[in-house]
Amino acid sequence: MTNNESRSDTGEMLKRLYLWHTERNLNELVSRAAKENVSNRGFLDLILENELALRHEATVGRLIKAARFPTTKTIAGFDWEHPTSIPKGLILEATNSDFVNRKEHLILLGSGGLGKTHIASALGFAACQRSMSTLFTTAADMINHLIASKSDYGLERALKKFTAPRPLIIDELGYIPMDKDARDLFFQIISKRAETGSMIITTNKAFKDWNEVFQDNAVATAIAERLIEHGELIKIEGPSYRIKKRKQRNSGL
Repeated sequence: MTNNESRSDTGEMLKRLYLWHTERNLNELVSRAAKENVSNRGFLDLILENELALRHEATVGRLIKAARFPTTKTIAGFDWEHPTSIPKGLILEATNSDFVNRKEHLILLGSGGLGKTHIASALGFAACQRSMSTLFTTAADMINHLIASKSDYGLERALKKFTAPRPLIIDELGYIPMDKDARDLFFQIISKRAETGSMIITTNKAFKDWNEVFQDNAVATAIAERLIEHGELIKIEGPSYRIKKRKQRNSGL
């Protein structure tokens, strides 16, 4: 039997074992093993390490796509010098996603243009890197999706979409006030996730002003209490980064 025939048979067996990545990279792995003069056990380890690494890469790619981030952001790309006040240590610690394992929540509070969405997206990206299912949505998009699902009799399925991911990221809470239907649906999501799954919420409204958002003080208090019980408030202060960039462009900088 020639080497080519042997490798062809090996490739077929790898396919039958669903070791697709190893099958595609078999020649490269064999050449590498020969150059490095690895043992039989070492070659087996090399195959398994390669398979696991490429499977993880594929999983992460799939999770990032499913998360529906508006843009891919990382903590490394955040401008820490712009905010006048930001708990950097707390945010950096959150990149390890331990708060997700503990089913805790992060509430990013600050005015517009301070990087809340960037941080939330970056923490979600870090969760994807750890093979955690993640979903990014704005508060308005989530509510609109849930309201539309009621007319299609698919509310339970729609609710599952927002309760299943390990971290759910809800961006821009507070920019649009909610009517009764909207706040009831939002309350359902918060109630279902409060102790079963982590959330990252960005908002421009302090808890004391959430009655302006939900148009009902009792509902606003109930939602805030559920988040605070298992959550951490991250307050960011400073001028708007978008205004700063606009002034720089107008100045020709």
